[in-house]
Amino acid sequence: MTYDLIVIGGGPAGYVGAIRAAQLGKKVACVEKERGGGTCNNWGCIPTKALLHDAELYHTMTHQAADSGFKIEGLSYDWTKIIKRSRTVSDKGAAGVEFLFKKNKIDSIRGEARIDKVGSVTVKLADGKEETHTAAKILVATGCVTRPMPGFPFNGKTVIGSKDALALQTQPKSIVIIGAGAIGIEFAYFFNAFGTQVTVVEMLPAILPVEDSEISAALEKSLTKQGMTLLTGHKTVKTEASDKGVKITVADPKGEEKVLEAEVCLVAIGVLPLLPGGAETPKLTDRGWLQTDANYETSIKGVYGAGDIIGPPWLAHVASFEAVQAVEGMFVPGHKPKKVGVFPGCTYCHPQVASTGLTEQAAKEKGLKYKVGKFPYAASGKARAVGESEGFVKLIIGEPHGEILGAHIIGADATELLAELSLAISMEATIEELEATIHAHPTLSEMVKEAAEVAAGHAIHV
Repeated sequence: MTYDLIVIGGGPAGYVGAIRAAQLGKKVACVEKERGGGTCNNWGCIPTKALLHDAELYHTMTHQAADSGFKIEGLSYDWTKIIKRSRTVSDKGAAGVEFLFKKNKIDSIRGEARIDKVGSVTVKLADGKEETHTAAKILVATGCVTRPMPGFPFNGKTVIGSKDALALQTQPKSIVIIGAGAIGIEFAYFFNAFGTQVTVVEMLPAILPVEDSEISAALEKSLTKQGMTLLTGHKTVKTEASDKGVKITVADPKGEEKVLEAEVCLVAIGVLPLLPGGAETPKLTDRGWLQTDANYETSIKGVYGAGDIIGPPWLAHVASFEAVQAVEGMFVPGHKPKKVGVFPGCTYCHPQVASTGLTEQAAKEKGLKYKVGKFPYAASGKARAVGESEGFVKLIIGEPHGEILGAHIIGADATELLAELSLAISMEATIEELEATIHAHPTLSEMVKEAAEVAAGHAIHV
């Protein structure tokens, strides 16, 4: 077949780019070796949120229900059903993507793609047969895979990656998680909520090291209170695995070593690029990511890249944005693709963490003049009413104009509160405009307005 666009990869970049091209009237095919939705839907964002929802529900019933007058006796859970529900959620998402392909008349091809020559994609199908298709343009959106630790390979049982963790049929009694980024922390919360003994090892000084340091410190305090052991500033110096478990030797900032033993070790130290094969390999960066120009085009004319495969930030919503920009740059006359600037980041533990823009430490490093507006959940009527008084909203405000440089939230539904602030930064809104926007009462979103009032020196409720 001959197409206007062949997309390689069916994740948040691939399927979104394919649909946008179809909306523009183009003949499109999408090649995916697994099924629609990519890592996000099948082994990432969506199934983890299903698990985290169940973990939070169980934690609420076991730790908070009594405060609301509920007496629950004999509460138990079925681990197999918890895992099965998350897989069912992914199944429905994958079916939804396939439906959207049919709706938009996109050819969905199941197989593994390679680019042997410019303008041509060869697909190895599940039955081993191959077919070759031509296209005016090719969009590579193949994403990435979990990075293993050197000398400590995944075995799917005692040494696992995030994909394995989503399908564990037996709950481990103990787990060591190496890496305290969003993936590591989310799984730490999930396992801990159901009673697994959790130890997190992070070589940097703080968990969620990309977040504002005040947010990271608050989360570390909260998770420690929940029963986790968080070893920040610790390096992993030796690893051993057997059929019965793991032994992880770590060294603290002073170089003193200790051995951690657990049934399972989850390695969450980052990701590696997953490029399609073939003789025509586009130019890579020194770290192996696909190198693209301002139009998302690679070193090979007519071959483009979008999403995780072109490097950080490795986020589904960023991938979708890039794919739309790349496709519109290909097919919309006069369109100048935009690159990712300010973007939201979310971690779905409890309390949740959400942020966009500059951290306070970044503002200091840039030498910017700024002020901070911070409002605690404990001062919110809605937060107290629903029993969620832990956390705060923190705004970094530029001076003298009052523009919003950054926003950082820790607390219940933080990820849902962030969108207003992302829009505010995009629209170059000021704290005066946030103050002047009437927020419904009682809501958690009022805290955004209240934080702006604190920054402006007009605080009412603190």
